[in-house]
Amino acid sequence: MQRWAAAALAHSPAALYKTFAPQEARRILDKLQFHYTPKHGSWLNMVELEFSVVWRQCLHHRTLEQLQHKVYAWEHDRNRCQATVNWRFTTTAAQVKFERLYPVSSLLK
Repeated sequence: MQRWAAAALAHSPAALYKTFAPQEARRILDKLQFHYTPKHGSWLNMVELEFSVVWRQCLHHRTLEQLQHKVYAWEHDRNRCQATVNWRFTTTAAQVKFERLYPVSSLLK
């Protein structure tokens, strides 16, 4: 793995400064934007849900300018209200549902 990729996996700007010289760390940081990722649940599922919401709420606009304006406003509103996902699929339910695919989980019971 390249050094910058390993440093980026640490999810912190300080990790870049531990890996690179200060000038290089700053150069890389200027190109990055950090985003919150949840500690629980699948962040990829959350992204898919958000794309579904933006699709239904924004993509009926016909011009690129209208779409850009609507998506920017949507993003601002979702961030302002700190929208979250209410997970209903519990770990226990997942263990039951996927026991056939992941039989090791039955050994841990």
